[in-house]
Amino acid sequence: MAVAYQGLRVIDFHVHFPAAPSGGGARRAERHPALVAYDKERSERMRKEWDTPTPEPAGTREEAADRWAAEVDKYGLERVNFVTGGGNDALAETVARHPGKFFGMAHNRPEEPDSAEQLRHGLDDLGLKGYKLLAPTIGRPLDDPHFRPLWQLLAERKKPVLIHFGVLGHAGGTVYHPLMSPLTLAPVAREFLDIPFVIPHFGCGYTQDLLQLCWALPNIYVDTSGSNQWMRWMPYPLTLEDLYRKFYEMIGPDRIVFGTDSSWFPRGFSVRYLQDQLRACRHLNFPEADVAKIFGGNAAKLLQMEGA
Repeated sequence: MAVAYQGLRVIDFHVHFPAAPSGGGARRAERHPALVAYDKERSERMRKEWDTPTPEPAGTREEAADRWAAEVDKYGLERVNFVTGGGNDALAETVARHPGKFFGMAHNRPEEPDSAEQLRHGLDDLGLKGYKLLAPTIGRPLDDPHFRPLWQLLAERKKPVLIHFGVLGHAGGTVYHPLMSPLTLAPVAREFLDIPFVIPHFGCGYTQDLLQLCWALPNIYVDTSGSNQWMRWMPYPLTLEDLYRKFYEMIGPDRIVFGTDSSWFPRGFSVRYLQDQLRACRHLNFPEADVAKIFGGNAAKLLQMEGA
């Protein structure tokens, strides 16, 4: 496939297919009206700050899949990796509609009694490429015996786990939870070194903890996705260039993975995030070979693409 975007092989490792969540969707509806209003006000402010359009209904699953396929072609992307998409079976159907453009990850709840079997079905039967988790929604320590079959299965298959730590949600979201810090992953990541653990958004406010985890273990990767506006809430100045420089110094180019956190339409693929991150890497004078790893090569290896 000829790749168009600045001649780079670009794989977006972190995209959400615009679909209703599978189960547990009531959490948002049950929030206090004051938090709902606060979220609405802050979200509207963010849309103005970033000049993004108002989200619109995605239409049918087939229509949304076709729109995303068109985004892949429009921006010269090689693939996008949907980390959620309304459940494992539904997401597998989406990927099958455009198999040369999409990958998908299993995203069933780990605390369910049959979570390991759900994951096995997702990986082995449906062809999903890894496992997506939100640590601040999990009610047990990550080394709890209940989760051990999950980790064993993922280690056997050497599949990546994309696991969010740090601030979660919009205004009024989660800022306190026993699993907020990436360091809470350390016991599991140390035992299961065959699992590549990918921490998105540069740690989403827990940069120091993630850097320490990266220093301690070779199977920790950082995902660059999203607006990373959490940088504004740190007690010291921080920029995309600072983040790229610090992680590049710590782990080099082989464990940094590009993503956008794109999802909804009419925005579609958030090309601004790609442009901002490429600019940061080029301001830092990264070698072109390292840029190629960050924006596509590393994702290809994690997703076990042929020839990666």
